[in-house]
Amino acid sequence: MDKLRSLEIFLATCDGGSFATAARACNTDPSTVSKAIGRLEAQLELTLFQRSTRQLRITTAGQRYADTVRKMVQDLSACEEELQHLNDSPSGTLRISTAVCYGHLYLRPLLRAFCLRYPDIKLELEINDLHVDIIDNDIDIALRTGYIKDSRLIARRLSPMDFLICASPQYLKAYGTPKSRDDFHQHQWIGFRIKETQQLQPVFLPNQQGDYEHFDISRSHITDDGEAMAHMCADGLGFAQLPHFLAKQGLESGELVSLYPYFRPPQPDNGVFAIYPKREFLPVKVKIFIEFMTTSLTAIGESTNHTWAENWPSIIDFRH
Repeated sequence: MDKLRSLEIFLATCDGGSFATAARACNTDPSTVSKAIGRLEAQLELTLFQRSTRQLRITTAGQRYADTVRKMVQDLSACEEELQHLNDSPSGTLRISTAVCYGHLYLRPLLRAFCLRYPDIKLELEINDLHVDIIDNDIDIALRTGYIKDSRLIARRLSPMDFLICASPQYLKAYGTPKSRDDFHQHQWIGFRIKETQQLQPVFLPNQQGDYEHFDISRSHITDDGEAMAHMCADGLGFAQLPHFLAKQGLESGELVSLYPYFRPPQPDNGVFAIYPKREFLPVKVKIFIEFMTTSLTAIGESTNHTWAENWPSIIDFRH
């Protein structure tokens, strides 16, 4: 049995937790799996699995070996895919994980054009606001607002995340437009509760110099769904500080107006990021998807350091 086949059986045993499960995954029998693991252990002079009558448990050395082998196999697969498709149309399954609002409002409308351009790529789209482990979950690329530092991953910023304080025209007609920061205390606010932390997203308002500062304000209404927040604002339930991709549709339709110029948090992890495993050979399907997203965002005025929100008109001038 060649070494690569033995390593495939080893990974299948790690993932399946038993020789029988690994045998089914590799289309062989448990005795063959047991012999392959035994040969690996003899070559390495290490115990990769602790065996008992009831369970098979990977050792610390086995886990370290598995991490290295898995990366090697992934890199080899990516390299083969890249070489195979140098002159062919990209193909295969592309597994995408995306934040809920960004996925619905920005990504989903682009998918038809992507599929028409690359008809041999099949999409698997996972939508949630949790920072899932994309390596353990076999995700090719994740689109996230912000990122978690992980040496195994590359985080490429697609755009900043700019915030706009919005209200509906009917709300302003009924309750008036604030003349100063203090006036905001007299108005209703819609708050956003972050699901992972259960904390309310802070609100920032500019001072007289135009520098944004944290503004302590009570919320009349609270939701943990971004699209619901934007709709509640458009329905006249109060002010909301919305990310640019949530505010865009309402502003363009006239259902919302922007009170102040945009606010951009200064933290380096602010923005919308394409996140994918660090590999020596980036799979072609991932490469062309990132290029497609970059081109599509450029068409609506967004890039690594800019969004359309920078030029959106506001109805309050903080300098007067």
